Amino acid sequence: MTRDELYARYRQLVDDELPRRARAGRWVVTADHCFGRILLDHAVGGRWYDVLDRRRSPASGQLDDDQLAAAVALAERVLAEGDPLLRELDAQSLAWRGKRPKG
Repeated sequence: MTRDELYARYRQLVDDELPRRARAGRWVVTADHCFGRILLDHAVGGRWYDVLDRRRSPASGQLDDDQLAAAVALAERVLAEGDPLLRELDAQSLAWRGKRPKG
C-alpha cells in the first residue's frame, strides 16, 4: 500500500467507519476527533501534540510512514475488536493527559 493509500485508509477509518460502528455499538468513544486523538497518541507513544506540531493541520499528515502504518493497523484492530480494546486505548490516551478514563 502506498503512503497515499494508507493515509486515505486512515481518514476513512477515523472520519467514517469507526464513528459509525461506535454509534451503532454504543462504544465509549463515538466522535471522529476522539478516534483521531487516540490513534495519534498511540502512533507516537504519548500526547500527539508533544511530538507533532499542533499548528500544522492535519496532525495525521505529519506522521512518518511507520507511525501512519501503526495508526491504521490499530484502527483496524479497533474495528475488529470493538469497545473493549477502545476503552483500553482511550484510558491510556487520557492518562497521558492526566485525565481519568470515561465511565
